[in-house]
Amino acid sequence: MVVESSSFGAMGRGACGGHAAFWKEPMARMHDMARAEHALILINKSLMIGISLATLLAAAPALAQQAASGARSTPATATAPAGNVNGATGGDSQQALPTISVNDAGNSLFGDPYATPAAVSSVDLLNSPGDYERLDDVLRSVPGTFTTQSTSNPGVAVNIRGFQGMGRVNMMIDGVRQNFRFVGHEAGGFTYVDDQLLAGMDIARGAVSTAGGAGALAGAVNMRTLGIDDIIKPGSTWGAIANVQWGSNGQGWQEMVASAVRMNDRFAVGGAVATRDTGNYKNGDGQTVPYTGQDLTSGLLKADMKLTDDSRLKLGAVFYNNFFYADSADQHVRNNTFTGNYSYTPGNDWIDFRLNAYLNDLKMVYGNVPATTSSYRGRVIDDRGWGFDTSNTSRFLLGQVAVATTYGAEYFYDDVSSTNTVTPSLYGGVNPAGTSAIGGVFDETKFNYSIFELIVGLRYDFFNLNGSGYENSMGGAVPVGPWTVDQDKGRFDPKVTFAISPFDWLQPYVTYAETMRAPTASETMIGGEHPGTSVSYSANPYLQPEVSKGWEFGVNIRRNGIFTANDQLRLKADYFTNDIDNYIVTCRKTQYYFCNVAGTSTVSGVEFEAHYDARKVFADLTYTHNTNDLPAQTQGFGANQYLPEDIVTVSAGLRFLEEKLSVGGRYTYVSEGQTLAYNASFLGTVSSTPSPAYNIVDLFSSYAVSDKLTFRFDATNLLNENYTPALSIQPTGFSGDTGQGRTYLLSLRAHI
Repeated sequence: MVVESSSFGAMGRGACGGHAAFWKEPMARMHDMARAEHALILINKSLMIGISLATLLAAAPALAQQAASGARSTPATATAPAGNVNGATGGDSQQALPTISVNDAGNSLFGDPYATPAAVSSVDLLNSPGDYERLDDVLRSVPGTFTTQSTSNPGVAVNIRGFQGMGRVNMMIDGVRQNFRFVGHEAGGFTYVDDQLLAGMDIARGAVSTAGGAGALAGAVNMRTLGIDDIIKPGSTWGAIANVQWGSNGQGWQEMVASAVRMNDRFAVGGAVATRDTGNYKNGDGQTVPYTGQDLTSGLLKADMKLTDDSRLKLGAVFYNNFFYADSADQHVRNNTFTGNYSYTPGNDWIDFRLNAYLNDLKMVYGNVPATTSSYRGRVIDDRGWGFDTSNTSRFLLGQVAVATTYGAEYFYDDVSSTNTVTPSLYGGVNPAGTSAIGGVFDETKFNYSIFELIVGLRYDFFNLNGSGYENSMGGAVPVGPWTVDQDKGRFDPKVTFAISPFDWLQPYVTYAETMRAPTASETMIGGEHPGTSVSYSANPYLQPEVSKGWEFGVNIRRNGIFTANDQLRLKADYFTNDIDNYIVTCRKTQYYFCNVAGTSTVSGVEFEAHYDARKVFADLTYTHNTNDLPAQTQGFGANQYLPEDIVTVSAGLRFLEEKLSVGGRYTYVSEGQTLAYNASFLGTVSSTPSPAYNIVDLFSSYAVSDKLTFRFDATNLLNENYTPALSIQPTGFSGDTGQGRTYLLSLRAHI
């Protein structure tokens, strides 16, 4: 269900919404607050460094004990490179290749990706250290997945198969939708999270027929933060993680410390704090890329309560507080996410019940300071949302057919305010205020018989869109005068998968699926003017939902003992093709407005990922090929969505010294890609000049001093390639290449 309402009068005719809008007190008060906040940040950073070093020192006795009892201890294993897709990090040679363990039940999109007949991937960030500058680099190494990378804005905007913005990809933190959206020269919304607090990510490309799938046209991404079981090692009653990293080329220092304790067999509690203070970096030509720093403080709290032998309640809170400069404005972003996860598993095949409730509050502020463009100062967008999802899984037999059916509902409600505390008449620029809700009911049933598996999913999503306003200019989607929005529509979206396992290591499958994305309040009720131009925007109450219908053909391979007794191969590959109806872009008469494109567009591609591990040697390969004929988004109403045609990432390494030392390298190739043309009329056209191809080489290494302490040295962009990342946004006033030049990273991590 999607329910949205807004009032055009609440938007006003102000400056362009840009990429976000931000709240700030008047100047005098703001300076006092800023001084206080920076003082607190300095104190916090000093404490963070001290706490991190103290935790590292706490591991020293354990190191001595490890050295003394080395003959009796199990050798520590060097970790794999960061961003290792599907959690393939190596492990005991007698076990199957490990995947990400989902410690906080109820927040995972799927189980073992190599046993799931769908285009899904998991990324291990808990056991893989950070040999990357930003989370975008990790997501871009996942097949079929990319990001719109704003050079100045530290938020994450995920692109799946060439779709992005306005909820086409459901981005989540711990299962909580990040529904903040805006209109500007950007992707249409960011997710704000500190990757230092992440344990891993689940990426589902294509239809999601259970929780997380409502309103998502192209897929979903769930970013899972550290849980108590991530911090406390098995067999212990307490645990702590501390990480200190220094990087050259503007990276500076970042620190994270987490701790947790089990009070008894019924209650456990934990928390974490992290900081990051980066400056402007230089590109491969030695040019300083402006406005690329940030001043970030983040943290989380978790509690785990075993209410009865059959029921459990987990509570969580994730905090994000960042200062940066982007889009001609000094910006401050605060994002607070609260979760409650209840599970009831009485050991009955008919009952496996989950209820997850959540609250999210994101406030974005343009500062009232001279560095901010005058018409932007004091602008605020505040998105407060709450929701829930609930499901139950029943398992039973129909003769010789094993059946497991998961059924439930999900709902999320957003209340967005768009104001200006300095010049109230400017409101939030072109960004409307209003309410929206997304939800649906669903069922997914799996039938297993012998080597055959049939998965039948069906969800019903419906939306109600309400609002009203007044159009005072000609040439838009509505005539001059009052207009109203009153839509109440719904749609059944099926998903059917047939898989066969002729061998225990091989699983080919085929899927047919349909998805729907309802128009947002921003698209339907936009208004206002672009600053410095005569360009104006108009509401369109007649927008229809986007619909995708498509096929996917894929295969999973899980094979052990290929070349040696202990080696392992994990492989996923798929080909997909989707037809898109009612795709929403920008139209123009005299004014600009969002509109549905007539006819059907097609998106297709190939996605491949493989991991090979023979203990002494390991290698990973991901590949994406994407083609589409989607119409271009208009610059000013969105950012370039076209994936480069070919993306390849290859990494390989060796392990030495009883697998304590790991060294290797990574090569990334990104081909040419379509770009959008800028022009005086802001028309959405594909540029005749594609984005240039580029090649990046990275080195990574780690040494496990013990099972408690790991040291890393990494070098990114080793050859100092001068390039601009595909699908990236230039910083204000800069026209050079924006790819980060050669950067060295040193880190020390303790887990006790």
